[in-house]
Amino acid sequence: MHQLKTLALATATASLFAFMPLAAYAEQGDLSSQLTEARQEGSIWTAFALNRHLSPFKIDVDVENGSALLTGSVETAVERDLAEQVALGIDGVNKVDNQLQIDPKIEPAVSSEPTLAQRFDDATLVATVKSKLLWNRNTEGLDIKVTSDNGVVTLTGSAQSAAAKELAGRLAANTEGVRQVHNQLSVSADETTAAKAQNVATDAGAAISDAWITSKVKSSLLYSRNVDGLNISVATKAGQVTLGGSVQSEAEKQLAIETARNIRGVRSVKAAGLKVTG
Repeated sequence: MHQLKTLALATATASLFAFMPLAAYAEQGDLSSQLTEARQEGSIWTAFALNRHLSPFKIDVDVENGSALLTGSVETAVERDLAEQVALGIDGVNKVDNQLQIDPKIEPAVSSEPTLAQRFDDATLVATVKSKLLWNRNTEGLDIKVTSDNGVVTLTGSAQSAAAKELAGRLAANTEGVRQVHNQLSVSADETTAAKAQNVATDAGAAISDAWITSKVKSSLLYSRNVDGLNISVATKAGQVTLGGSVQSEAEKQLAIETARNIRGVRSVKAAGLKVTG
């Protein structure tokens, strides 16, 4: 059984329930078990497809009585072990019969069509970059469209100045998972006044809570490719952000401060408690 089994069993189920005589209901438990196994196979296959290390390889899955049989070939023992752990992480799977072969000469599948994992990553990158642009006090009012193709992010639309265009590009480039940025923003003097007016109105009219600021600063640090946000604590009181924890370098500390300072609603940033340990 492979991933197509899910669809086949679903179709068969509809037909069986329509014509099944009363005496045959004793076999429903068996059918229910098959449907459960089909669901588990589909879950494992999806998990493989979303994993960038496993998606290039053809791995067949067959689940029976909570045991998943994996067959096919991968390039290294690392991928073989990873596939087993991924399968064990699926609800109801308590054993894996890992028969994957290791073939160092195998050529991972290459397709002109984006894989499920690539589409998932691109959608995540677009949402992340858009969020960072919206949270930043200098880019929130800009008309920017964000697209991503296999980690290559393209920015289109307009910016109020060359500095705003450059900042939007840096925010995108400093996002974890972004491989390259095509900054195609145009700079229009006609929009400078309107965009600035929108930013001023937003800052003056919106009641930005300390909790909102803390959340956005923390998220921006976690999204950054050059800052280890997991080791940085964030607290906000009356718009004043306090950073604590540790970073590996002075450059990383300054980037964390700059990231926090540019979030909407932040009045000042204190980072005396953010220690450089590298």
